[in-house]
Amino acid sequence: MLKTRYQIKKMDCPSEENLIRMKLSPFQSIDFLEFDIPQRTLDIYHTAELEEIDNALKTLRLGAEKISSTTSTRQNFDSARNQRKMLWAVLWINFVFFILEMTTGLFSKSMGLVADSLDMLADSFVYGISLFAVGGSLIRKKRIAKTAGYFQIILAIVGFTEVIRRFIGAEELPNFTTMIIVSIFALIANAACLYILQKSKNKEDAHMQASMIFTSNDVIINLGVILAGILVLYLENGLPDLIIGSLVFILVIQGAFRILKLGK
Repeated sequence: MLKTRYQIKKMDCPSEENLIRMKLSPFQSIDFLEFDIPQRTLDIYHTAELEEIDNALKTLRLGAEKISSTTSTRQNFDSARNQRKMLWAVLWINFVFFILEMTTGLFSKSMGLVADSLDMLADSFVYGISLFAVGGSLIRKKRIAKTAGYFQIILAIVGFTEVIRRFIGAEELPNFTTMIIVSIFALIANAACLYILQKSKNKEDAHMQASMIFTSNDVIINLGVILAGILVLYLENGLPDLIIGSLVFILVIQGAFRILKLGK
């Protein structure tokens, strides 16, 4: 067996990890994948097909670069393979907060919360694709990925349209209190997801968990919405909310295109 290590420069959160897992799932020669999100590395334990694996990783455009390839005698992977409970946990956390942020975002007139809710939905799609396609055919998995990707793009376009409408018109200021409070809870939820995922891999060092949390794009987005809420309060202007909303919609569309690549 070979152990090939990759540096994945744009692997910032578990959602991207799951995209990689789905992309590499058709390769029968891969025995196990071991991720280190803080260090942005991936160890692939495999027997052959390295060129095909390399090409598959590059199609995701996450900055995958091979670092090394060595012989490995590791044989026990059973403890790390049982991930269904972990996937269900993070899926439900993300989906519940999608509903919460979408609802509060609409009522508080905050595009930042609405956009962040779509980011939560995007993560739910990624985990859901893995769960519902387990044991199914590759064609089925690709169809689910295409549906999820196009749905995300449609929602993001609708969001952009609303941002433009609010920018042109004289809209009421978003409720900054709701923005800040809900985003703090979303921040805690993302931290919980990252903790669950890291714990499932038997990496219990506190500094590793903290490193995962603070290098995650999801957490950065939450902090951005909190900052936007504070700026809305002090500037008495809704522009910060529209700006953060637009940036997150862009991230959602980028994620959607990555999911669509899984359907090719």
